[in-house]
Amino acid sequence: MEEQPNPGTESATEPHADVYGEDGAIRAEFLTHIGAAIADRDTLALRRDVGRLHQSEVGDLLEALLPEQRQALIALMGDAFDFTALTEVDDTIRAEIVDALPNEQIAQAVQDLDSDDAVYILEDLDSADQDEILAKLPFTERIRLRRSLSYPEETAGRRMQTEFVAVPPFWTVGQTIDYMREEQNLPESFSQVFVIDPTFRLLGAIDLDRILRTQRTVKVEDIMHETRHAIPASMDQEEAAQIFEQYDLLSAAVVDENERLVGVLTIDDVVDVIQQEAEEDLLRMGGVGDEELSDSVFATSRSRVPWLLVNLVTAFIAAGVIGLFDATIEQIVALAVLMPIVAGMGGNAGSQTMTVTVRALATKEIDIYNAGRIIRREMGVGFLNGLTFALLIGLVAGFWFQSPEIGCIIAAAMVVNMFVAALAGILIPLVLDRFGADPAVSSAVFVTAVTDVVGFFAFLGLAAWWFGVGFS
Repeated sequence: MEEQPNPGTESATEPHADVYGEDGAIRAEFLTHIGAAIADRDTLALRRDVGRLHQSEVGDLLEALLPEQRQALIALMGDAFDFTALTEVDDTIRAEIVDALPNEQIAQAVQDLDSDDAVYILEDLDSADQDEILAKLPFTERIRLRRSLSYPEETAGRRMQTEFVAVPPFWTVGQTIDYMREEQNLPESFSQVFVIDPTFRLLGAIDLDRILRTQRTVKVEDIMHETRHAIPASMDQEEAAQIFEQYDLLSAAVVDENERLVGVLTIDDVVDVIQQEAEEDLLRMGGVGDEELSDSVFATSRSRVPWLLVNLVTAFIAAGVIGLFDATIEQIVALAVLMPIVAGMGGNAGSQTMTVTVRALATKEIDIYNAGRIIRREMGVGFLNGLTFALLIGLVAGFWFQSPEIGCIIAAAMVVNMFVAALAGILIPLVLDRFGADPAVSSAVFVTAVTDVVGFFAFLGLAAWWFGVGFS
């Protein structure tokens, strides 16, 4: 008989129409209804209306509720609340929720979760609370979670699931199938069976569909394939995600330094990693770090101040360049009007190149073999775009100020600055990456500084030379 999916589990794939509007946001009516049920302490209504939701939908609901409503919802739902939903909310909200819960409740909830989801929750706690919760767990589960938590954050070991199916090589297909039918502690879903020796050293893997198509008497060692893409537990999660993307993997074995099987990384975790890394790169390029929308005003301000200070320093440098030509600006007021155009166009051109370069570095699309070709291409693009906009802006400025000289000066400065902007936009991230710095964090401020300084110097310097007005 066909198994019917539970609407509150991962089998549900479509959002509930009564929960979400056409814009993809939770309907105000549903949110009001849940808020009223919480206020009335209507446990039956909450279990009925929240219990039917997918874990990601419960996560959206938690993010939409007020902090005190979140705690009340979890308390009122009791055992019916699916703690997997906490893996779907942002880090700040998850930490607030977990910090407010008693350790006994967390320990009970963790026992019902996959190990990777349990780690998501436990890693937000301090070490004392972690130890207290882990002490309440069964021995085997406690050891597994301690091992996952022992790996650094953002590594495959921290993200792996420690529940997997592993069998010895001398087992037959029939024994393997019987084991999977009878064993109670198997993962809820899996696509591979791993083959190990007595020391848990990984020998190979078998796809589940291959097992189902093979005669029961065949030994698993005869149909297993060598695991070509085993992932070290210490590998950065972004590198692991790139392996999944390159080889179209659904799951991959995670091994320790002795090639022993310690877990499995699955595609659902990798999708989360890809999204997380993309968000981090975007935020870092804006100089805001790992900021969350739910962070406090003080925390948000503190995270933004450092790079604003760096930007202030570079702004003073650009102002110093302008100060060198104050006599020129005093005599030719049109220069002050046109300066922002030169700097702004150079900044935008540099940002375009920088964004492409940072993303290419993150995805390993740039290497020592193609870096030279890409640099030459960006130089050509910068020069061509510089000529295009030089012609346009030169004509506009010439007619605007009735001065062909002004038009020629800004046109020449535009070519210089857009060429340099393209060069800075690719070289600065490459140099930062070469020296071990994160180009997503610091490239933007340096590219902006270069384009401002070069743009102002080229424009004002050409004007001072053309009109014979010296430095101040």
